[in-house]
Amino acid sequence: MANWPYSDDDLRAMYAGGHGNATARRFARAWAAVFGTGALPRRWVTLEVPGRRTGRITRFPLGMADWHGDWYLVPMLGGECNWVRNIRASGGLATIRRGRARAVRLVEVPVDQRAPILKRYLETVPGARPHMPVDRHAPLADFAAVAARYPAFRVETVHAQQESAK
Repeated sequence: MANWPYSDDDLRAMYAGGHGNATARRFARAWAAVFGTGALPRRWVTLEVPGRRTGRITRFPLGMADWHGDWYLVPMLGGECNWVRNIRASGGLATIRRGRARAVRLVEVPVDQRAPILKRYLETVPGARPHMPVDRHAPLADFAAVAARYPAFRVETVHAQQESAK
């Protein structure tokens, strides 16, 4: 991201303590609106999930990783970030918006299967690179070493029959 006006240190500072500062929140709102239009490639989406305390829909702009025919969401800030905590509280149910809204279930991948997904995520989502302690070119063993701190969620479409069964 050579043309990006922010250094890796600037980007990390925007998320000090694992939460976005005012600048990061402004960027997130803007990118959520852009990603939600579906104008960018398929991997860029807006995740909509009810807040675990308020129940209000919160929106998060995210990049997805494709791996072996499936799509995955990975939190660049680790397993304690807001969207992960909200997803876990919702039982994995959420909406992905990319032009149109699509009901999904996010299924958490076991720790021992995450390494190749984390590697693919860093290869394809450049904005996450400053926040993860592994270089995208590192061997899988390095990704396996941090996998417990970085969950990966497989994106599964929820069909109308599944929703009505709840």
